Amino acid sequence: MPDINETISTAAKEVATAARDLGYVVIGASVIGLQKAQVRRQEIRKNLADPLAEAEQRLDGVRSDLAAVFQEADARVEEVIERVEAVFVPLEDRLPEPARDLAKQLHTQAREARAQLRDLVASFAA
Repeated sequence: MPDINETISTAAKEVATAARDLGYVVIGASVIGLQKAQVRRQEIRKNLADPLAEAEQRLDGVRSDLAAVFQEADARVEEVIERVEAVFVPLEDRLPEPARDLAKQLHTQAREARAQLRDLVASFAA
């Protein structure tokens, strides 16, 4: 009977070794699968982030271009306003008092509207 005991003992050892090896394989495969999933997650995150960053860069470029165009247009408008005021201020002095007050109110409102427009464009460009 010692042969049967040795055979059973050897078989049990082989089964235990096979089970242990199978456990190692399962754990190793799980670790590799988890690593691959993490790599894929990082790739997806990068692929989603790149277009967003590119769009933000383009938007910043458009904002700065618009701000530059607005500043140039604003400078030209300022020149025109100064020329118009230089011509009309002497004429305003000849107007009757109520008309002169109305003209001053119009100038004040125009300046306020222009200041609000500047603030709006500046907040957009920021």
